Amino acid sequence: MAKRPTVYDVAHAAGVSIATVSFTFRQPERVRASTREAVLEAARTLNYVPSASARGLAESRTGALGLYSFDMLLESGETGATRPVREDPGAFFAGDVTERAFSDDADDEDFRVFPLYVDEVQRGFELECARRGRALMIGRGPSGDGAGVIDIASRVDGLAVFPWARSEDVLDQLAHRLPVVAFAMPYGAGALHHVRVDNAGGVRILTEHLVREHGITRIEFVGSPEMSDYAERFEGMRAALRDLGLPVPREVLDPTPIAAESPFPVIRDLLDRGEVPRGLVCASDQHALDLMALLRDRGCDVPGDVAVTGFDGVAAGRLFAPSLTTARQPMEAMGRLAVDILMDSIADPDAPPVDRTLPVRPLFRESCGCPARR
Repeated sequence: MAKRPTVYDVAHAAGVSIATVSFTFRQPERVRASTREAVLEAARTLNYVPSASARGLAESRTGALGLYSFDMLLESGETGATRPVREDPGAFFAGDVTERAFSDDADDEDFRVFPLYVDEVQRGFELECARRGRALMIGRGPSGDGAGVIDIASRVDGLAVFPWARSEDVLDQLAHRLPVVAFAMPYGAGALHHVRVDNAGGVRILTEHLVREHGITRIEFVGSPEMSDYAERFEGMRAALRDLGLPVPREVLDPTPIAAESPFPVIRDLLDRGEVPRGLVCASDQHALDLMALLRDRGCDVPGDVAVTGFDGVAAGRLFAPSLTTARQPMEAMGRLAVDILMDSIADPDAPPVDRTLPVRPLFRESCGCPARR
């Protein structure tokens, strides 16, 4: 393999110092136009590309931001509503390429699998990184000992994370080494920055709507409250029912986690006994869409027999039949805001942690009994 050209080769070819070559690529406004063009021409001729990693070693910076998710890109579950993960990506190119190219693009593919909440926040993060000229590294993995997130943190200048229930300790540890933004975590002591939404307020509005507009007086919550944002949503429902003078559930009716192997065991039992509550408030859109699919398969009409609401506002909720009543998070804005916070923190490492709570927007659709909107 031919030896890669270096900054010294470009400087020699252009007749300038290596400092001038460096300024041409990093701070071009500091270099005279004619000199800058001579350096760029020499670089083109030599096929020279500046080394971001080498520059990072010199500056203790990488020029990249990271985005990491704990177990949020999900594997197929019983309902088929979660995204399949190819175990052997290399197998995609095995055999006939034309045949393999569309092997995961079947006509009956479930549109509920994409985009999810994580995908839409990631899009905002990507767009803002691109606008600011920042490279982006994306990682995922189980919470475990945090080895995956620690590895990606070592390669970036700042990190945004979709946390899991047991990831708080490792994130707090990382936040003392580099700026870290956590999505959907309650604010607390420590160095973590936070971007979240008004979970309780959003579910309060949905619950009040079920009662006041549709006359539903028995409402229960579906979804595991293990995640802090889900717990906040459950409390928002309870607060609304308490203020309306209605029975307030002490516990979640069916604590099914996302992608459970045997989802909604309590709901299945209630269906068998004909005792499903009239209103079901779900922890997320993904819970709600999976639940509505189960109810449909069991001959239970939504919203005629049971009204269902979600939370997130993913695109699938608008496309499902019936369309899903939900609270829409400003997901792209959340991703962009995380980049803003990281960049500000990199520029001013001594600034205090940032805690931003964004509003949500209720979307009243068919699953609660509202008329279809076309």
